[in-house]
Amino acid sequence: MEETISLRDLFAVLRKRLWLIVLITIIAAIVSGVISFFVLTPVYQSKTQILVNQAKNDQQLYNTQTVQTNVQLINTYNDIITSPAILDKVVKELKMDKSAQSLSGQIQVTSAQDSQVAQIVVQDTSAKRAAEIANTTASVFQKQVPKLMNVDNVKVLSKATVGESASPIKPQPLSNIAIAVVVGLIVGIGLSFLLEYLDNTLKTEQDIENILGLPVIGVVTNIKEVPKPTNVSRPDVAARVPQRGETYGS
Repeated sequence: MEETISLRDLFAVLRKRLWLIVLITIIAAIVSGVISFFVLTPVYQSKTQILVNQAKNDQQLYNTQTVQTNVQLINTYNDIITSPAILDKVVKELKMDKSAQSLSGQIQVTSAQDSQVAQIVVQDTSAKRAAEIANTTASVFQKQVPKLMNVDNVKVLSKATVGESASPIKPQPLSNIAIAVVVGLIVGIGLSFLLEYLDNTLKTEQDIENILGLPVIGVVTNIKEVPKPTNVSRPDVAARVPQRGETYGS
């Protein structure tokens, strides 16, 4: 016999285990909020912009080929900025207690397609330190490019600054809680259907009719309490023991 499930059955399962779905969702939201607010360390981001531009003279025209050359140089500069040749000097100048390799994990160099402008993006647990790292990295790179590439074509467009109300980029508690609520709903609904699928007990007459395909003609009710028989003795009819010289019935 092929078994079919209607939408009414699905909604009945959800309504039956609604408490489980709500409980899992609330627990997921609470755990996510606690971790976001009290466990994870806030991370701040700061960035500075540099311009890659060939120096011009009277014999050199500013043409498309020159721009394309500068754009291609950015890819090379991206690797140089995060290399020990630059970051070792940044660590030494800022007197940081970390290696250039560790600092490299905090720095990301990005540039738009066909753009001569590159961004040095730094993430750190301190907003002030992130700005210092970004500015120092750009400054050191600008000074070292002539020695490394024999060209002087890097200028700092904008320096990283620290605002009065700097906000961390991560964690984002509200987003994390919203994601946790969605995940909690999915887990709760999935667990509800799984428990319903694994539950093969018969609870109602309708379950018997659905499985056997036969109508129910009788039901034995569940007697919760059975009254106990009680023996009540009346004091006025209780047997009295005869005294000396006294017979029964006197």
